[in-house]
Parts: sequence; structure tokens; C-alpha cells
Amino acid sequence: MKIVSGVAATLFALAVWQGIVTVTGLPKFILPSPALVAETWWQNRWVIAEHTWITVIEVVIGLACGTVLGVITALQLATSRAARVLVQPMLVFTQALPVFALAPLLTLWLGYGLWSKVAMAVLIIYFPITASFFDGLMRTPSGYLDLARTMQASPRAVLWHIRIPAALPSLASGLRLAAVYAPIGAVIGEWVGSSQGLGYLMLLANGRAKTDLMFAAMLTLGVVSVLLHLIVRRATARMAGEVR
Repeated sequence: MKIVSGVAATLFALAVWQGIVTVTGLPKFILPSPALVAETWWQNRWVIAEHTWITVIEVVIGLACGTVLGVITALQLATSRAARVLVQPMLVFTQALPVFALAPLLTLWLGYGLWSKVAMAVLIIYFPITASFFDGLMRTPSGYLDLARTMQASPRAVLWHIRIPAALPSLASGLRLAAVYAPIGAVIGEWVGSSQGLGYLMLLANGRAKTDLMFAAMLTLGVVSVLLHLIVRRATARMAGEVR
């Protein structure tokens, strides 16, 4: 049913897109038709595939690193009052900084290669994962904690056997958000400084007024993001307590 709904929504969006092109008569360098974008994608499929692979690598590594850092930080915040006093305000402050302002600095520090894009993806997903998991750890049902105190369980046992399992649905939600945000971070990094990736291909196509190629790269990025979200959603279904 979900697949049918997704196909129907896609066909409807394509029909609206084609209708706008037909009614307005806009030139193709401003708004290409879906058919032209599909033709351009096919003609440049190997080039797009090469750049897509680079972006996927950046996103996957960034998602893995951001998840590890976010989980560790959330555990520290949940178990240490000093960490909450010192680190939590800094985390909130970092979210007030515009991402585009940090991208040039990361490129300057880490170069034009892979790691500046990975760092950009990590920066974007780090806070959602940390915040969601920390919130779950702090919202453990009081009945579980009362039972643990009655049984004289150690703080470590309470953390590993009660608080963390109870917080897994919150972590799953954070991971699903991260799966959508990570490609955005990687592409922003590619826009600022790169010679590979879908973000670089978009800039290259835009500079040469090849709007159809830019749309093809952009839609490819959208497909990658959707697939990544579905993979993460599938992987975290049991964690979130969902019925498969």
C-alpha cells in the first residue's frame, strides 16, 4: 500500500511539473520538462553514478561517525551532571551557528577531500541524534527505576539494562532524522569546496546553464536520501518497537 501511494504521489508531482512547463512555456534553461531531465539523466548516467558514489560514501561515513559521537555524548549527559552543566549549553549554542558559515572553515582545516564533507554531515546530524537519545534516557518510566532501586541494582546495571533499552525508540527517531539530514551536510560541503560529488555536479551544471543536468543530479540526490531513510527505518524498526 505504501509503495502504491509513493508511486501515485510521484506520478502526480511529475504531472504537475509537466503542466507548469506546458502552461507557462518557460524555456528549458529555466525549467526543463520531466522528459528532458530523464533524457539528460540517461545520457549522463555514468557521470552521475560516479558523483553519486562519492556522495554516498561521504554520507555513510558521516552518518556512522555522527551516530557514534551522538550516542556517546548522550550517555555522558545522562550520567553526569557536570557534563550537562558544561556540554549541553555548548550543544545548543552550536545550533545557532549557520551551517554555511562553518563549511568554509572545515574546508580550510580539512582540505577539499573526503573528510571536510564527512565533518559537515556529522555536524548536521550530531545534535538530532544526541538530543533524541538523551531525551529518551532522561524519560525512563519511573516504575522501572523504582523497581531497580528496590532490587538494589547498581547505576551501571540500571543504565545498561533499563535506561538504554527504554531510550532505543527515541534513538531510532533521531537516526531516521539523521538519515535525511546527512546528505544535506555532505552536499553543502561539496558546494563550498570539492571536485567530486552530486553537490559539485550541481554547481558545475548551474555554471554552464545546464539546468536539466542540475535537475537530474538534484533528483538523484533526492532518491539517495529516500533510499537511505528507508534503509535506516527498516534497520531501526525493531529498535523503535514497530511491528514489521
